[in-house]
Amino acid sequence: MVNDEQNESVWAKHFTLKEQFQIINRLNRYLLKYPWHLIFSVVLGVVSSITYIEMMTLIQTLLDQHLKQGQTAAKLLLGFTLSYLVFVFIRVITQYISAFVYYNGMERAKQDLRKDLYKKVMGLGMTFFDRVPAGSIVSRLVNDTETMNDFWYLFYAIVAGIVSIVTSLVTLYFKNVQLTLYLMCFIPVILIIARIYFYVSTKNYRQMRQRLSEINVKISESVEGINIIQRFRQEKRIQKEFDKTNDAYYKARKDVIKMNALLLAPIINLLNGLANILILSFFGIMSFHNSIEVGYVFLFVNLASNFFNPFVNIMDVLSTFQDGIVSGSRIFRIMDSDIKNPKQHPKEGLEITKGKVEFRHVTFSYNGKDQILKDISFVVEPGETLALVGHTGSGKSSIINVLMRFYEFGSGEVLIDDRDIRDYPISEIRKKLGLVLQDSFIFYGDVKSNIRMFNHKITDEQVKQAAQIVHADRFIEKLPQQYNETVIEGGKQFSTGEKQLLAFARTVVTDPKILVLDEATANIDTQTEEQIQASLASMKNGRTTIAIAHRLSTIVDANQILVLDDGQIIEAGTHETLINKGGYYAKMFKLQHSTVD
Repeated sequence: MVNDEQNESVWAKHFTLKEQFQIINRLNRYLLKYPWHLIFSVVLGVVSSITYIEMMTLIQTLLDQHLKQGQTAAKLLLGFTLSYLVFVFIRVITQYISAFVYYNGMERAKQDLRKDLYKKVMGLGMTFFDRVPAGSIVSRLVNDTETMNDFWYLFYAIVAGIVSIVTSLVTLYFKNVQLTLYLMCFIPVILIIARIYFYVSTKNYRQMRQRLSEINVKISESVEGINIIQRFRQEKRIQKEFDKTNDAYYKARKDVIKMNALLLAPIINLLNGLANILILSFFGIMSFHNSIEVGYVFLFVNLASNFFNPFVNIMDVLSTFQDGIVSGSRIFRIMDSDIKNPKQHPKEGLEITKGKVEFRHVTFSYNGKDQILKDISFVVEPGETLALVGHTGSGKSSIINVLMRFYEFGSGEVLIDDRDIRDYPISEIRKKLGLVLQDSFIFYGDVKSNIRMFNHKITDEQVKQAAQIVHADRFIEKLPQQYNETVIEGGKQFSTGEKQLLAFARTVVTDPKILVLDEATANIDTQTEEQIQASLASMKNGRTTIAIAHRLSTIVDANQILVLDDGQIIEAGTHETLINKGGYYAKMFKLQHSTVD
């Protein structure tokens, strides 16, 4: 899957009729899960339209049979008034319930779509997240799914409009066939206008959406990078760039407003006015030969308006139709993505009990072309510590990614307890392999929920014990509410070292069999690191440990040290062995100590 943002904007993409039909069909499957919502809405729509016709017929009867005589009794007039009010209430109630039921169905369909999309995202492999920006994924989960409201409302507007148009035409047809046929001549004209409007609106709305997307990007980058902007005094430049983007959006929005002002209500009202002229002229000519009742003319004029009004609503919703198509295509690009987590073929009841790790001639590539790991082989016995060192890009983190099953490796074998890693359920791997990264992520909530990771099977006492092991209790117990202290977004109230201590506690509390440290102490000050090193000794007890080392002084006690370069193991041994060898590792160690001195 390629990154949408690296190619032509999806807002500018032209969809063929076949592609549009496929997207509409897939989106409507979610709506059709709730058929009774649709059926009930249509039935109520028919009742509402029939009620309107009855209201107009009631007024016609009052005008033609009673008011013109000038002798209408108060009791009769009150009866007509009450009858009219009853029809009004029936119409209002049916319109309300019809819209409410349909919107409820739409919300449920949208909820299902967003749930399926989120589930798909959670099951995608890391390669997908390497290629697609987080902002784009969030936009699809939030903005694109929200667009479905307007998209699905189009079908409600069309059905309601068709019901209103058909009931009006049928009533008019039984009243006067000739005049009704004249009015039907306006339908081709309206369809031509709708075709023009749809063609123009599609282009204008795409441009407006593109500009809006650019504004969102500008705002997101500015907020996230505000410290850099202010540090380098780039406020004026950023403001100018934003003003330029904002002006472009304003112009695109103005084009949409001009288009709607011309091709929506005004032009339909013009046609409605022409239809009224036709009706009045028709009855005017008829009056030369026969008397024409006022109520009869009133009925035709109002039903003609009822015939034209739905076209305004339908064309208005058509303007957002292309938004729905584009949003649907963006959603289904993720839904159809085949970038999945590495596949397991788990054996029932298989568990990791010892913690032995072995790589046999393993190769690995992120893109399927460039080899990152080349013929990697090593064995870590249960309870031993393996350290991985090397410059940036040497393949250290890739070994961790393969071991954690974030990515599928190429050739070779990865074994845990002498069994293929693919034989274990992924849940067992996640449970028995504890990973601490260089950059820890802290969730919104409280301290204890961040340590137990919302696993309520872990008791408060276990949370406290884990914090004590990594010495996180020293700063936690100084907080006003200690373990119940509220954590704001990203844990911004904590220092980098404190957040890393929470990450250590989060890993320890699960009691993993294999401990994986990806430069976990790189962002911690020396004093804090000394505290953690002391706790790591007890953490490693009874556990296999694989650590990527940034500071070589922290791995001098490792049972094995692998030195990597360009995806290959170039040196292996204990600290003393490698120092005595005087090779690459010895030079790295000497360089670090000379820098410290």
